[in-house]
Amino acid sequence: MGDPRRIRSRWEGPKNPWLTDDLHEGIRLIGEYGLRNKRELYRAESIARRYRKMARSTLALTEAERAHVEKDLVERLYAKGLLKYKESTSDAILSLTAKDVLDRRLETIVYRKGFASTPHMARQMVVHRHITIDGRVVDVPGYLVSSAEEEKVSIRASSPLYKKIQDKAASQAADAQ
Repeated sequence: MGDPRRIRSRWEGPKNPWLTDDLHEGIRLIGEYGLRNKRELYRAESIARRYRKMARSTLALTEAERAHVEKDLVERLYAKGLLKYKESTSDAILSLTAKDVLDRRLETIVYRKGFASTPHMARQMVVHRHITIDGRVVDVPGYLVSSAEEEKVSIRASSPLYKKIQDKAASQAADAQ
């Protein structure tokens, strides 16, 4: 009965949520990345944890199987932008953190590209549908942007902010010359 889809949690919270160092680190990351709540942070931590678990399971395989599975996993994470080098090993996967996942979120990419002056403004631009990826509007701040899509992130041409950003970029280019 009810909705046929499988309802399952996409994140797992910390085992001990009241550790002072973890609380301070979480609050710092929430401010740095403009997150709405700790659930978004827990989701990023769960994604990183899942990939680290996959890397640990590949280490238990035989040498021939391991090379094939590890290569596939590294290529997938490189395409998603979570790994910097295509020749990485499972050691690089084991060092993934929530910060690496948070760097791939759409609101972070918008902020780092200079479309917004703060992470909170970047989140608002995404939610208010001013941002497109390859011509399609994306209004989910937590959307994980792949490496191939990163160059295609732009401001929607019909957005009221488009002209302001274009004028700002032109004035900065003139100042640089």
